[in-house]
Amino acid sequence: MRQLRDTVWQRRGTSWVWDEEARNQICAASEVWSLRQFLRAGKAPGSWPDDLPSNGGKTLVVAGLDGSLDLLTPTDAEAWLGDAIKPAILSFQDEYEGEAALTFWLPGGHNRIRAHAATDEVGWLCHAPHGHQIDLGRILWGQANEYPQEILLRNGGRPVGLFHSRIT
Repeated sequence: MRQLRDTVWQRRGTSWVWDEEARNQICAASEVWSLRQFLRAGKAPGSWPDDLPSNGGKTLVVAGLDGSLDLLTPTDAEAWLGDAIKPAILSFQDEYEGEAALTFWLPGGHNRIRAHAATDEVGWLCHAPHGHQIDLGRILWGQANEYPQEILLRNGGRPVGLFHSRIT
């Protein structure tokens, strides 16, 4: 998996961030949207705001994806990701024409996202009792020409999330 040390993830594309320091670089906690707000905006044409709440109007941070996945069985979670989350991501990309960043805040993601370097597969480890892994890569960016990059902060070089420039 390629690594990204640039701040491009703060200005465009879609990211999945689990590090609080990284999240704080792009937004204040009060600027974070709920997953419900995000899905509502993704369903109705013209519902996206002209100016996004974070990072000088260029970024939307969404919380709640992890909790929602935990409430579903793995089979239902996979279907929901494909039927609700992916279309909302695509709507966001279309609305802002790739000139804005969408970030999913996943506070426990460092223990739940499994990236397999050899295959570039990315999975989400379901919460107990399921213990199943959801194939995020196949569901969310399966037809993309490139796989996500690991986001590394300059101070420390530890992975703080994943970035994908455009989902198709």
